[in-house]
Amino acid sequence: MARNDPLRNFRFRLEIDGIQQAGFREVAGFDITVDPVDYREGNEPTHVRKLPGLTKYGHITLKWGITDSMELYNWQKQVVDGDIQRKNIAIVVVDEAGQDKARFQIAEAWPTKYTPMDLNATANDVSIETLEICNEGVTRES
Repeated sequence: MARNDPLRNFRFRLEIDGIQQAGFREVAGFDITVDPVDYREGNEPTHVRKLPGLTKYGHITLKWGITDSMELYNWQKQVVDGDIQRKNIAIVVVDEAGQDKARFQIAEAWPTKYTPMDLNATANDVSIETLEICNEGVTRES
């Protein structure tokens, strides 16, 4: 029987409609939550039932080392200027051999927060930019 080892969390790529970004340090927050709603009718026992309420999709946080690419910043700038360009995003997890193994589709995404890098003259870290993206759906396709 072949081994089925868990996938590593450091081998991934993003596909964003029309944006060519070399790589990302971190992608976090693509969670799905269904809010429970308490419900009880007057003639029922004295405890509440739990019904599914609204589904919420977490904001996705992207972190990457700053380069001369302006594409993600420009996408966020469009939102600031009132021109919301919704995009579909794919988060693809790959195995040790570089084969696609898990694919998450993010629907109707647009940037909600941009954070430029922190600067510190006494450090030697890579400068990291952060973009927070809201969305209207997360599905796992494989």
